[in-house]
Amino acid sequence: MLSVFVFAAGQIEKEKAYSLPEGVKAGGTVTFWHAMSGSRGGVVDGLVEKFNSEFPNIKVEAVYSGSYAETVTKGLAAIKAGKPPVLLQSYEVGTQTMLDSGAIIPVHTLNRGEVDFGDVVKPIFNYSVKGKMNSMPFNSSTAMLYYNKDLFKANGFDPEKPPATYDELYIAGKKMVDSGTAQGGLSLGWPGWIFEQMHAYHNKFYANNENGRSGKRASELLFNKELGVKVLTEWQKWSKEKVLYYGGREYAANAPFLAGQFGMLIQSTSSLAGNIKKAGFNLGTAFLPRLEGYEKGNSVIGGGSLWLCTGHSDEVNAAAWEFLKFLIRTDNSVTWHKGTGYFPSTNQAYKELTAEGWFVKEPRFETAFNQILSGNNTPEGTGVLLGNFVQIRDIVQTAIEEIVVNMKDPQATLDATKVKCDQVLADYLSTVE
Repeated sequence: MLSVFVFAAGQIEKEKAYSLPEGVKAGGTVTFWHAMSGSRGGVVDGLVEKFNSEFPNIKVEAVYSGSYAETVTKGLAAIKAGKPPVLLQSYEVGTQTMLDSGAIIPVHTLNRGEVDFGDVVKPIFNYSVKGKMNSMPFNSSTAMLYYNKDLFKANGFDPEKPPATYDELYIAGKKMVDSGTAQGGLSLGWPGWIFEQMHAYHNKFYANNENGRSGKRASELLFNKELGVKVLTEWQKWSKEKVLYYGGREYAANAPFLAGQFGMLIQSTSSLAGNIKKAGFNLGTAFLPRLEGYEKGNSVIGGGSLWLCTGHSDEVNAAAWEFLKFLIRTDNSVTWHKGTGYFPSTNQAYKELTAEGWFVKEPRFETAFNQILSGNNTPEGTGVLLGNFVQIRDIVQTAIEEIVVNMKDPQATLDATKVKCDQVLADYLSTVE
């Protein structure tokens, strides 16, 4: 079980208003803890090297700190110990906890017009809170469908017409299994996140108080309602019939998909560049399949952003701001997108990619971008804010495994899981309200 971090009154001095003094000279060392491994880590290192050469009076030290959960956990522990990094990458589930920590400097307070936050792509800007950008957008992603066009063709399906609904996805996966051309039909990366995605995608709240965005923190999970039960009932049926191959959490399902063990994968866009390089087949991308009969919301933005921690000098804060401005700069946003598959953060970067013909050359990089732009910006389709969301997602992922691997009853399992998660929220809220 992941550690629970609470910031009781008196443990950490609550956030004070901060503004970067006029004329302060940026300098010093900026420690940057991140969770970008593999090829993503290589792109981070390249950007850091480029920055350090452009700004010789500043040294950014990028430190890989483990998985998303490990990085957030280490970062929160360092904050409590009074020894935080300068910049901490947190995935979206850490947003409420970071805000409540009282140990961050909102990035909008550093901005004197150098960054046009109005140019941030709308669904990405939705991860601001109350219209204020508290952390700098960096590795923004969503989920989409990857599929093996060769397996589709071998089973008599049009490889240019991927499944658009759950029923179509099931039919295609079942045919692959029954024909013996694949061991399974489909797998899921980040199952807990995909479960959250399905709520936003079908315009249903995952938590009360409008997913914690109504001006009042969320105090109750809603995933045991009709939609949540329906989604996991479908996943369980697919698993029983060997259509769903449970590949584990995070990116564990990528390797067997690329090895041709199953024909479809629902996974983060952050896997795109790596999957294209490693796939030994014709790789297709498509919008997430939908359950019929539900309103259309949007696929929610995941990935992470960069938080500036308190406890450092004005000179180091100024240096960190230089690095954050550097990362969102159009040329670097383009580099980051091409090297990983994460979204370009700004409309200007997207326009540059379009103008140079990037999406004509590589339309798979535009699939998920078109998906978020074609969705509806409803309250239900916007990201969830939960205290101790890291722990809550871990509990939900265990429940998903109980349902799709151990074949436990979906409704009963979700009801019991809701009780556990509501208690985590209650414990958290008792420390911050």
